[in-house]
Amino acid sequence: MRVLIVNTSERTGGAAVAANRLMYALNNNGVKAKMLVRDRQSDDPRVVGTGRRSLMRWRFLWERFVVFLCLHLKRTHLFDIDIANTGMDITSLPEFREADVVHLHWVNQGMLSLKDIRNVVRSGKPLVWTMHDIWPATAICHLTLGCRSFRSRCHNCKYLPGNGSANDLSSKVWRRKERLLREANAVFVACSRWLEGEAKGSALLKGHRVVSIPNPIDTRVFCPGSQTEAREQLHLPQDKLLLLFVCQRVTNVNKGMTFLAEACQKLAVDYPELKERLGLVLMGGHADEVAESLPFVSYPLGYITDENQIVSAYRAADLFVLPSLSENLPNTIMEAMACGVPCVGFKVGGIPEEIDHQKNGYVAAYRDSDDLARGISWVLCEADRGALSHAAVRKVTQNYSQSSVALRYSELYQEILAQKHFKL
Repeated sequence: MRVLIVNTSERTGGAAVAANRLMYALNNNGVKAKMLVRDRQSDDPRVVGTGRRSLMRWRFLWERFVVFLCLHLKRTHLFDIDIANTGMDITSLPEFREADVVHLHWVNQGMLSLKDIRNVVRSGKPLVWTMHDIWPATAICHLTLGCRSFRSRCHNCKYLPGNGSANDLSSKVWRRKERLLREANAVFVACSRWLEGEAKGSALLKGHRVVSIPNPIDTRVFCPGSQTEAREQLHLPQDKLLLLFVCQRVTNVNKGMTFLAEACQKLAVDYPELKERLGLVLMGGHADEVAESLPFVSYPLGYITDENQIVSAYRAADLFVLPSLSENLPNTIMEAMACGVPCVGFKVGGIPEEIDHQKNGYVAAYRDSDDLARGISWVLCEADRGALSHAAVRKVTQNYSQSSVALRYSELYQEILAQKHFKL
């Protein structure tokens, strides 16, 4: 069986990391998988680029320009929405033609247009579409932020100037998606049970099969190790309790740095003994910009791509905190848990599926910085961190290992291939 995984990037972003890991997991478990990407970042022969980078860059810029015009020349929400008005027809590529199953992942920002996706649908090849966010089930947004219009029809979009209108950009793209998906014989895969429930409520996906399969992780790479050696490698102090925060861009509002800063202020007041004992490790772009706003000494590591250094950052930490305001099934929590690090996060999206409250971490009330502070202090000062660590590793091994996730996808591929042959 040959599977073609399609994603915008090979390695940049959570969806790219997950898609890349799935490719390795499938190949390690008897499925021949290749990855087709716009942004190729390695020389792995199983990863294929789509062509000239200048042309792909132009497609990306054209879509952003059209969105910019629709936002009345304002940058607000410029990267919060996608309209898929341009992309590449991949159906003529040899990798596509030889594939038994086409597996779409995150294909936005000039990778595939809606027309290109329709060409994939009309090719007749079995189609699986993994949802790393809600975009396949809405008109234009990746985060609904409480909006429920996608349950009937997207319009009056909050991301558009003046909250849109009855016939705004979201309404027009909705109709295009509606026509496309009416033709599609696809299985949609949500990475969390939470997103599965959201997708099943979408009017766009009515009549389509939606299942939940988590992202895989290589537990041979992300695993417990020496905290002392990890801190030495990253030049972090040995005598402090270290709290780790990781995201692609630390200043991303949806990742909740504001709530983490408020929680730290509360900890500094309620637990003055932590003032000298606690340090914050920040991994991600723009980390220097927020370090000074925190009451505890901070160690900004910047954006790291080297996997060994990323593993060391997790192993160096006593606690991982991700106070995101919207999440699917974050890879970072999975990675931290695989390294034996207890986690704290808000009760939102798929986070409560990863963190079992007060068993391998702490699930704080949504947008509640006081409860976030309680969770941090509970893990650091009250709980048996050794027991939490063992429970975290066990949870990942049982639910997110490469072999278990690859098996579930293999069974899904076999099922849809059998259905196609039966129809023939």
